Amino acid sequence: MGFIGRAFLIETDQMTPNFRVAMSVEAINGKYSCSLQVFLGDVKVWDSGHYSHFYTSDKCILELTLEGDLRLKGPKERVGWKTGTSGQGVERLQLLRTGNLVLVDVLDHIKWQSFHFPTDVMLWGQRLDVATRLTSFLSNSSEFYSFEVQNNKIALYLNSGKLRYSYWEFNPSKNRSINFVELSASGLELFNEKYKKMGQIPSQGLYPLRFLALKNETGNFGLYFYSPDREKFEASFQALNSTCDLPMSCKAYGICTFSSTCACLPLPTKENKGNFSCNSEISGGFCSDKQAEMLELEGVSSVLKDDPKMVNISREACENLCLEDCKCAAALYSSGKEASDIQQCFLYRLVMGLKQVEKGDGFSYMIKVPKGTGGGHGRSSLKKWVLVVVGVVDGLIILLVVGGLGYYFMQKRRKNSSHSDGNTS
Repeated sequence: MGFIGRAFLIETDQMTPNFRVAMSVEAINGKYSCSLQVFLGDVKVWDSGHYSHFYTSDKCILELTLEGDLRLKGPKERVGWKTGTSGQGVERLQLLRTGNLVLVDVLDHIKWQSFHFPTDVMLWGQRLDVATRLTSFLSNSSEFYSFEVQNNKIALYLNSGKLRYSYWEFNPSKNRSINFVELSASGLELFNEKYKKMGQIPSQGLYPLRFLALKNETGNFGLYFYSPDREKFEASFQALNSTCDLPMSCKAYGICTFSSTCACLPLPTKENKGNFSCNSEISGGFCSDKQAEMLELEGVSSVLKDDPKMVNISREACENLCLEDCKCAAALYSSGKEASDIQQCFLYRLVMGLKQVEKGDGFSYMIKVPKGTGGGHGRSSLKKWVLVVVGVVDGLIILLVVGGLGYYFMQKRRKNSSHSDGNTS
């Protein structure tokens, strides 16, 4: 475990950091995975095994066939990955100065290119059309993040099975339609169907941008430049700058507090026979005739969003919509701060991305629990519990800060006093 072997085959003639192509063998899940990869310096910017690992044993072979197909093969001529370019007149494999890995014919016409198969990184000069996306997979999890280009917006999504919820969006002004996006030296540029620039997410760095990356640890995306002074890549823009705005900053049924720490909800499970326990989800679901009720969490919202299930309905009606759907796990009701705001109801099949918010922001977050969870006064007791946990966590931090400042000023006063006494004597 932890083994990585790479053979670098091609590199560009550029100043450091330059692009390099490598055959790579890595130990993953107790097996050996073989892939073709592109690096910018030490950053992996493309991987043939991004969506599907090619597991092999004993050996891995990279072959450009006489028919023009680029392949990765294992023992007994087993093909694990290929470009599918047989019969297209392919003559050679090239690495362009943009980092685009290409197969070209005798006239240098491109027959296949890595830019058409994006992974979790978008390079300078690369274009993403509408309905294409970058994806970033979590280790040992079925969830994954995606950066998607749509007609009316650019958005980040958390995907879990067939479920998908957005947690960040960028909308062009005046509701104009996006045709494609392209990464330039100064930012991510948006273009319409007439190839006219209609918007931009600007870079705030001193040096030209090199790539956009979707991080698999957090789901955040950023624009990165190379700092020659520090000899490393740094972010000039990040979509999310607060820990609590990340979709999985806490585990399921966890709440990210104002102090960026996680508080968990005490939920009944089969193992503890109805007693409360943290770090666990409600077991069994609600599609087996299990009776349920909704409990409102005071001062809590979710960063995850979906298209509203209903608009201009009451909070009680929103609550009932979730109760009537056995797969619904929670509901978010938005009444708006102003009387003219539209009332919206969002339904969720997972309880994730919860964060503490100020009271009176117009949001009401409700989770589904087994009926009778809170006894006769379940709703109010759960509200109090959340606020107490949040208050304790943040209160301890405030106490430590105040105590530290008090200690500092006391020590300073003592030093000043002793110094004054010395001058008098």
